[in-house]
Amino acid sequence: MKILGIGNAIVDVICKVDDNFIVQNNLTKSTMKLIFDEKEFKSLLSNLNIEKTISGGSVANSIVGLSQLGNKVGFIGKVSDDDLGSKYEDGLKSENVEYFYKKKEEKLPTGTCLILVTPDSERTMCTFLGTAGKINENDVNTEVVKQSEMILLEGYLWDEGAPKKAFEKAIASSNKVAMSLSDQFCVDRHKPQFLDLVKNKLDITFANEQEIISLIDAKNFNEVIDFGKNLKKLLVITRGEKGAISILGDEITENNIEKNLDIKDLTGAGDLFAAGFLHGYLRDLKQIDCLNKGREMSSKVIQQIGARL
Repeated sequence: MKILGIGNAIVDVICKVDDNFIVQNNLTKSTMKLIFDEKEFKSLLSNLNIEKTISGGSVANSIVGLSQLGNKVGFIGKVSDDDLGSKYEDGLKSENVEYFYKKKEEKLPTGTCLILVTPDSERTMCTFLGTAGKINENDVNTEVVKQSEMILLEGYLWDEGAPKKAFEKAIASSNKVAMSLSDQFCVDRHKPQFLDLVKNKLDITFANEQEIISLIDAKNFNEVIDFGKNLKKLLVITRGEKGAISILGDEITENNIEKNLDIKDLTGAGDLFAAGFLHGYLRDLKQIDCLNKGREMSSKVIQQIGARL
């Protein structure tokens, strides 16, 4: 198998809102807020019109993208044996993703992410992790990990205790490890652990500009470049309007964004960028070709609603 993703198995519920809704509910635009109280989550949802419900989760989105590009891929993520859990599994299988998890009835329901899309196409997420956040080392099949050329992890998975052990078990058995830092709040919460992962455990790190600046407390982007050069591992950074950059030792490669796109929803832009980049990486393409494939995939997904093509 080319790539095995390990991440939060979450059903995305997409709703359009105005900026007032974000302010009234004390949310920070373009970030992800974790909600631990199911009642709070349901009350937030009760005032909204649902546009679309779709199997999501950051790594799962990347894995589906890789499958659509013709790669043999798998996914491990925890769901409950409930209606959303069944929909989630069916969603992956319909995309030719091998699902290495046997669902059973859990104390908590299947995880849900409320994606609030404002008129400027930015997305603000409220996530009730449910049972997704309870993934543990028993859920990780080391044989499947060993048979994969690479595993892909997400920073979001570090948000609770037991998943860290699942993470460590997977890394210990892996051939190569790629990880997305996921979210600036995530980075701020786990800075020492993430820095250790980036420096010592990961072969490829995906981040956006805010996340990497926050991780290393950089004053400017030149400090990020210096950090990347000294890292001697692949660091891939998306920079919004400025395009993307990959740093591997002294090899620095940049590309620009595609112009004149009809942007509808930025959900999944980073996930699909990672899918495109890794597709190229697994085929030993040059860095610029990997970046361009990432751009191609992310440009497609932001011109529609939802994080799956």
